[in-house]
Amino acid sequence: MKKILIANRGEIALRIMDTCHQMGIETVAVFSDADSDMPFVKKATYAFNIGEPAVNKSYLRAEVILEIAKNEGVDGIHPGYGFLSENAAFARAVNEAGITFIGPDSETIELMGDKIVSRKTMMDAGVPVVPGSEEGTSTLEEAIRLAESMGYPVMLKASGGGGGIGMVRCENEQALAKSFGSTKARAKAYFGSEEVFVEKYINNARHVEVQVFGDQYGNIVHLFERDCSIQRRHQKVVEESPSPFLSNSAKQKMYETAIRAAEAVNYKNAGTIEFIVDEQENFYFLEMNTRLQVEHPVTEQITGLDLVKWQILVARGEKLPLAQTEIQKKGHAIEFRLYAEDPRSFLPSPGKMEEFQWKEFQGVRVDSGYASSSTVTPYYDPMIAKCIIYGDTRKETIERADHFFKDLIITGIKTNAPLFKEIIKDSDFINGNYSTSFLTNKTFIAN
Repeated sequence: MKKILIANRGEIALRIMDTCHQMGIETVAVFSDADSDMPFVKKATYAFNIGEPAVNKSYLRAEVILEIAKNEGVDGIHPGYGFLSENAAFARAVNEAGITFIGPDSETIELMGDKIVSRKTMMDAGVPVVPGSEEGTSTLEEAIRLAESMGYPVMLKASGGGGGIGMVRCENEQALAKSFGSTKARAKAYFGSEEVFVEKYINNARHVEVQVFGDQYGNIVHLFERDCSIQRRHQKVVEESPSPFLSNSAKQKMYETAIRAAEAVNYKNAGTIEFIVDEQENFYFLEMNTRLQVEHPVTEQITGLDLVKWQILVARGEKLPLAQTEIQKKGHAIEFRLYAEDPRSFLPSPGKMEEFQWKEFQGVRVDSGYASSSTVTPYYDPMIAKCIIYGDTRKETIERADHFFKDLIITGIKTNAPLFKEIIKDSDFINGNYSTSFLTNKTFIAN
């Protein structure tokens, strides 16, 4: 590959460009009117405006992006995450145009993007799944019947997608009836189908995922786990590896299960098998993300590998660079997702950053699409940066995180940095004693 178009923006576009340029590959950026002055546009070898700020008038215009790719003679398209990354029709159109889609097959994206179908596929492969409905439903009566059969609390989810969109915990029938209509509406708006999935809610659960990688020669490996249990509105804000909760035996079983799940769909390129884990370390398949994850730097830090480089190598037909026995992990890494948001309400707080500075020291990596004087617009996800802290031990990593956030300077907008300062001082976090309810159950002052 000599030229790759990146169908994304911000920090992930910059991250992909870093690897491409190290590999001697030219990059093509696409950008909206709102992003014309962003760092990723300036860093690309070539850059093209694709429309107005709204995503449906820019970053989701698959036909416009593909036309630019054809005109520029690109060899591959990297979708990053979000936007078109898990759009099977886009992946198919890219390949049909004679361009390599840097990700899994479109058939796999389609299969794993449907919660009902992916659930059945995993069950057939002997992968444990959370008790839940066998089919999607669009009627309240059926949802109530399903909930009663498995017992409250239950979780409502959009059948056609993930990312925490439309997820609602329901403690009883009244709560289910109240939330069902809005969940259907969000499912229809985001994924094109109003079908809803009803699933048993597991109390005090952990959210742990396993990074997997496959090539076209049938080789599949895992790159260990990431604990993503600290979430707000069902979306991750802190991720770490290794998991401070799981025993080594449970981790090994989870790795083996993740490989089995990937083998069941003949998986190629980077993917993530996500599990929900109960207090007894029983784990259940949640979903498979058929793309690079936001939190992939955590895995890169503990393995010393470049996952974007692996994606490109596999996409151009090469075998996986390493066998399972050659992949080693060392140390501990924690990623903090720095957002332009009110740390109390978690509501977005867009605006112009006057200053954005931090001290560089050992064990600190900051992946950001912004710089001082950049404007965080209201059109896209308000994540400013991913702050990845690494150390030989978890204790050292937390200590370095404390130093990092004490020295971090951001002025002009509100961010969730104050929340992180409190999390890393919290005794339950320090002891690794947290679940997906961590932020809900805690009262952080965050001021």
